[in-house]
Amino acid sequence: MTDGARSATPPGLMAREVATHCPYCALQCGMTLREGDAGVTVHPRQFPTNRGGLCQKGWTSAELLDHPERLTTPLVRDPATGALHPTSWDTALDRVVAGIRAVQADAGRDAVAVFGGGGLTNEKAYALGKFARIGLRTRHIDYNGRFCMSSAAAAGMRAFGIDRGLPFPLSDLGRADTLLLVGANPAETMPPLVRWLTEQRGNGGQLIVIDPRVTATARQADLHLQPLPGTDLAVANALLHIALTEGWVDRAYVADRTTGFDAVRRSVAAWWPARAEQLSGVPVADLEATARALGTGGRVIILTARGAEQHAKGVDTVTAYVNLALALGLPGRDGSGYGCLTGQGNGQGGREHGQKADQLPGYRRIDDPAAREHVAGVWGVPADELPGPGVPAYQLLDSLGTPGGPRALLVFGSNPVVSAPRAARVEGRLRDLDLLVVADLLLSETAALADVVLPTAQWAEEDGTMTNLEGRVLRRRALRPPPPDVRTDLAIIADLAARLATAETPATQPAAARPGAVAAARFPADPAAVFAELRRASAGGAADYAGISWDRIDTDDGVYWPCPTEDGPDTPRLFVDRFATPDGRARFHAVDHRPAAEQVCATYPLHFTTGRVLAQYQSGTQTRRVAALRRAAPEAFVELHPDLAARLGIDDGDPVRVTSRRGEFSAPARLSAGIRPDTVFAPFHYAGAGRANSVTNDAVDPISGMPEFKICAVRVEKA
Repeated sequence: MTDGARSATPPGLMAREVATHCPYCALQCGMTLREGDAGVTVHPRQFPTNRGGLCQKGWTSAELLDHPERLTTPLVRDPATGALHPTSWDTALDRVVAGIRAVQADAGRDAVAVFGGGGLTNEKAYALGKFARIGLRTRHIDYNGRFCMSSAAAAGMRAFGIDRGLPFPLSDLGRADTLLLVGANPAETMPPLVRWLTEQRGNGGQLIVIDPRVTATARQADLHLQPLPGTDLAVANALLHIALTEGWVDRAYVADRTTGFDAVRRSVAAWWPARAEQLSGVPVADLEATARALGTGGRVIILTARGAEQHAKGVDTVTAYVNLALALGLPGRDGSGYGCLTGQGNGQGGREHGQKADQLPGYRRIDDPAAREHVAGVWGVPADELPGPGVPAYQLLDSLGTPGGPRALLVFGSNPVVSAPRAARVEGRLRDLDLLVVADLLLSETAALADVVLPTAQWAEEDGTMTNLEGRVLRRRALRPPPPDVRTDLAIIADLAARLATAETPATQPAAARPGAVAAARFPADPAAVFAELRRASAGGAADYAGISWDRIDTDDGVYWPCPTEDGPDTPRLFVDRFATPDGRARFHAVDHRPAAEQVCATYPLHFTTGRVLAQYQSGTQTRRVAALRRAAPEAFVELHPDLAARLGIDDGDPVRVTSRRGEFSAPARLSAGIRPDTVFAPFHYAGAGRANSVTNDAVDPISGMPEFKICAVRVEKA
């Protein structure tokens, strides 16, 4: 019996100790929470992903449970003074419903939009998508995972027919003879994963990192390629060019398991190493050494992350690395393959069950008639009543408050005022709304703009499931109930759905016959009931959870999807026999390098890129309020090469201003020889004057909708 099974909470009782998982990244490290006289304490546990390790964020995660800034009552904005003030739940929800009804009566169903988050449990992500489509009947829903995983997801779908971050267990990393990380810095973004990198190198494996900066991960690498931001696609095509030239392509695999290789072979013929060096700055010798390690290694894994994906050509860039992996015969081979390092805690599950603009539960397409019929049947509505596809996150945010765009927005678990590209523009769009409703546990920068703020339960106060970067479905368990005037997201959704349904019904209709009661039944607040319905809705889809029960998760330390039947196997390894395409073959796609959406010039002569730091997470709503993390990383900074700083007359610690065509931010300079002299870097976790996303580019990938966070043109000057 596992730790999880021993610590499971008996029905009707709240445990003083539970086995659960960290509330932060997609590694979802196992931990035990204990509540005693000293409050809630965190203890790492032996779980397959983290093997007893936690990072500083995990160790301090319980500090927010009783934080003095925690929201503990609903807030509404006083129209006269403009200030937020406490109110009752009835008053707050009535105002939300009245606002929604007024907007939709004037401008139609799609005048209301929903924006979710990659940290929501599977149950909440599912309920939110369902609420948007049959509670609000709007097509406008998307989530902040669009800013994280969308390019890799789209590339995986078109190559493999399925999107799962890692199609193999995390433990495979420790066995790899060659491991290539492209735009990934797990030493700072998910530190316990570094144990697998250490194990890999201890076993004699070679670690290669592609990153414009000498990150904490790059410092551990045997070989570090340091390309100009935005040139990863050219590097990938050059690596495949070398593999073809040297005879390292697995011709039998290509013939037996793939289609489309000839077009790719012809396209990469133009990417000889010297051309890639001229464009990217990566020496030919390093390209050749990387290709040799990939082409001659026994067990080889290629992983991409945000550095390669957050571009207006992110899908094509990931596709180039997928092409390389397929040409070498890696996917589906034991100990080898291509994978993507998912970022947010439930970035995987959050996109599988209906938060994305074009998807229904089970990773079904919303424009697929059969998918619509299946899900509508589970929801008890006619399929033709389901709305069609919405628009991706940035397009949705940029349309708010504009003619023909949504005039009301409900936000659950996201902070786009800090996390969205061209953030000042997005902030302005939010201010233009007739109604902004934010459900959160703290007054984020987005919540501070809201007309209604709804306080929500935290991760240790509710049950549910998460799906980690391996596609392993895990159990999150409640240690204690939320504070008296705080509700779970599921309870909020259920109450809103009931009120909206009742508001459509004449008061003369008998209460028992009113649709509010039906709506409440359709939107249960109990996460176990929601998960049971999710299993039915996902059955037969690509992300099939039908055979996954909470009991089975407890017994097996998580269950990998797809898992169609309770008594059948789950799927820790995809692609062993076939790919999830109609003919079972993977698809090559010829892709070519194209410049970044914005080029440097005399006015904006430097490349700007963003990323994360060890002690902060996402928009910083939570981590910037934890004392130890705030001490470790108290403010934004601008990383400059010493040669560039000298040219600009900037010393270490000087306040500097970074300006692009879209805006500016200011922060102290931090000099580092680990960054290219033509590039500057800043973390994106901070608000106010240090908000890095004030300058980032809102150009988007035409396939995934991913904004170009990772490169834009800026100038830097002493403030």
